[in-house]
Amino acid sequence: MRKLLFAGAGVAALVSAGCATTTQEVREAAPSSPPAQTAPAEPAAAAPVENPLLAGWSGPYGGVPPFEKVRVEHFKPALEASIEEYRRELAAIANNPAAPTFENTIAALEDAGRTYDDVTTLYGIWGSSMNGPEFQAIQREMAPRLAAFSDEITQNEKLFQRIEAVYNSPDKAKLTPEQQRLTWLRYTNFVRAGAKLDAGAKKRLVDINQRLASLYTSFSQNVLADEENHAVVLESEADLAGLPDSVRAGAAAGAESRGLKGKWAVTNTRSSMEPFLTYSARRELREKVWRNYVNRGDNGDARDNNQSISEVLALRAERAKLLGYQTHAHWRLENTMAKTPERAMQLMEAVWTPAVARAREEVADMQAIANKEGAKLKIEPWDYRYYAEKVRKAKYDLDQNEVKPYLQLEKLREGMFWVAGELFGFSFTPVSNVPVYHPDVRVWEVKDKASGKHVGLWYFDPYARQGKRSGAWMNAYRNQERFKSEVSTIVSNNSNFVKGAPGEPVLISWSDAETLFHEFGHALHGLNSNVTYPTLSGTAVARDYVEFPSQLLEHWLSTPEVLNTYALHYQTGKPIPSELVAKIEKASNFNQGFGTVEYLSSALVDMKLHLAGSQKIDPDAFERDTLGALGMPKEIVMRHRTPQFGHVFAGDGYSAGYYSYLWSDTLTADAFEAFTEGKGAYDRTVAERLRKNVFSVGNTVDPAEAYRTFRGKDAGIDALMRKRGFPVPGTAQKKPAK
Repeated sequence: MRKLLFAGAGVAALVSAGCATTTQEVREAAPSSPPAQTAPAEPAAAAPVENPLLAGWSGPYGGVPPFEKVRVEHFKPALEASIEEYRRELAAIANNPAAPTFENTIAALEDAGRTYDDVTTLYGIWGSSMNGPEFQAIQREMAPRLAAFSDEITQNEKLFQRIEAVYNSPDKAKLTPEQQRLTWLRYTNFVRAGAKLDAGAKKRLVDINQRLASLYTSFSQNVLADEENHAVVLESEADLAGLPDSVRAGAAAGAESRGLKGKWAVTNTRSSMEPFLTYSARRELREKVWRNYVNRGDNGDARDNNQSISEVLALRAERAKLLGYQTHAHWRLENTMAKTPERAMQLMEAVWTPAVARAREEVADMQAIANKEGAKLKIEPWDYRYYAEKVRKAKYDLDQNEVKPYLQLEKLREGMFWVAGELFGFSFTPVSNVPVYHPDVRVWEVKDKASGKHVGLWYFDPYARQGKRSGAWMNAYRNQERFKSEVSTIVSNNSNFVKGAPGEPVLISWSDAETLFHEFGHALHGLNSNVTYPTLSGTAVARDYVEFPSQLLEHWLSTPEVLNTYALHYQTGKPIPSELVAKIEKASNFNQGFGTVEYLSSALVDMKLHLAGSQKIDPDAFERDTLGALGMPKEIVMRHRTPQFGHVFAGDGYSAGYYSYLWSDTLTADAFEAFTEGKGAYDRTVAERLRKNVFSVGNTVDPAEAYRTFRGKDAGIDALMRKRGFPVPGTAQKKPAK
């Protein structure tokens, strides 16, 4: 895939949209393993000719990743050799005696680093999906070297002078709009990465970025270790009280994978934790599972992340000052839709107050049920999901255990394919003639239904396993382009569902089904790409825009067309009853206080950490004090506590950017109303306008302009508030009847 060098990030950020599983409408992106960037601290060792990572991708569909040939020992020599090749290509561009032009400079950069891109793509896949002790050792060694290589590129004065010359040339006006956008992006990213700094500042920047890369690597590895090494083992049937069969089966599989056959284990991942907290009648075990999960990276041991977070924040603040910005947050948001931290904070604060008010109502409802049952307790965080289900049952006569038998993973996947066909004209056909990196991974060819033309490949890696980070995400192995020839995209969706027994369907929750559709939305964003230059392709858009297409696709899960055909009972094969669908619809805004507060508290803490500037930060104390000042309900904990906040501390990607999900959801809510104002969810005219102006254009157009062209207006906050069931600002609210 093509890597876009994000200004000053110290790494060539993998252009993928990664998301961790979340609740309801708020979806999260999570960084993949520390992004790949390389630094030439010493002459590269000659790589063996037979290293498969250095060979061009061969095989069908324009070439596919050689997963079956990859070994961990291939990575270091392949990284070193691809860096050297990339260096030679960059030197040829920088030292070209001809006057700088778009073709010999900007376009030439698009064709440089192809081998490096392929190698770092596989490196990122192994880091997120096949990570083990041997690979982690390579990550620790290579992270600072990769970061330094990124700085070497952006600090290449001859190269930057040529980019700047093209950017400032009057001939730029003669370029196509896409070429002008690419020129602007290259120039802007080099400047933001410190290309105009003096020699002393550049040297310090290199040191900062190398140190940050090492800290990001250790942060990720610490969280992964706490997820893999901490599990709550259930010894007897009594420990399973309240758990439905599907959760019991998952816990049994979790224990067996740890050599504890005959017992049950709640692993330290969200996909295992959430259902246990929702259904377990054993309060003391709920608390134990909850504490295990929320204390990842915060156990005061060798894997504790607090000290490294303090250092990361200090280094980011110093880097921002070097680059001429007030804070890291101001630097990160400069080229986003929000533009400034103040605008992002304005949106978050507008939603925070009604969300907290709704959460307090939810807690009161739960406490009332606990009191009625004679439970002598005050609702605590480990009680929230358990009593929320009781409230759902009481208020809406809706039991999630009634819904789950209809939510088969494979049937929902078929439903996603059908939606993609209706909205974008895609067809999906399973293929077995391409290698995969794990037996769980399957591949489909995507075609245009009308013409039969090949569009791309979709890889699906759905199950949790050792060495795979938690959450859910999308990745692009190769981006679509038409630069020198037609190149089709290769995308993947990755999840962490608990694998069932052989031959048994995997049943998932409604929230997990929304996440499944969400990640597929990212994949469709990549598959629809129709641009010339790979750097502008697919999901390579502003951070607070990239979640818009994915969050939008979640709306199609609940459409009758999907539920009636693909929500089939795993035993009877009958579709989900209409009365159950009606209950789901009626309860669509249930628990929005919890979902919004859980997410938004993380986003606010993220932003405030990065607005603190050079202030020395004690992460635990800062988190506690900030939440106290915000009026955080004590019954809810941040979705990602600071010591495990991989979006923010496993790389720069979402640092000061976790607000992006809320920003994107303002677009999502407004955009879906374009369908409901038309002929409904499958309005072909609106879908074509969406494809043409959003899903296919990548970063060739300013996102605000692209959205206005699609919708005919900017998105305000009203649709977002309606979607969440919160009061719409300026609208008179009806008083509840006495």
